[in-house]
Amino acid sequence: MSQTRPLEHYPSQTFDKLRRGDTGQHGHVNNVIFPAFCETGRAEIVRHRELIALTPGFVLFVARFAIDYRAELFWPGRVEIGTGIAAIGRSSVTFAQGLFQNGSCAATAETVLVQVDGSTSRPVPLDEDTKTWLRNFVLA
Repeated sequence: MSQTRPLEHYPSQTFDKLRRGDTGQHGHVNNVIFPAFCETGRAEIVRHRELIALTPGFVLFVARFAIDYRAELFWPGRVEIGTGIAAIGRSSVTFAQGLFQNGSCAATAETVLVQVDGSTSRPVPLDEDTKTWLRNFVLA
């Protein structure tokens, strides 16, 4: 599973605003919302116009998602999202992420995305230009 590291150690950082509707009956942000925060962080990398231009016709599917809940998130406020790449495979990318509020880590997650042909849904190897570009986000 993804290790706990400070937000500033992630090569990509963004945030989401917490909404009242994200909270559950206990007053904290519901755990089912956390994967959406992770998607926001990954989108900063995989939906970047430079990457999309390198791989027309291909899409990334979630093959695996695992999360460790470490603390609660509370509304109002925002969640800081740190994202980095833990591994680049033949047709897959493994992301490591941390979700933070007020400097405290609320969750760590690991997601494997597989590049597939949009018309056949079959895995497609990542091209070298894409791998080179993704290496900008590899965790140290």
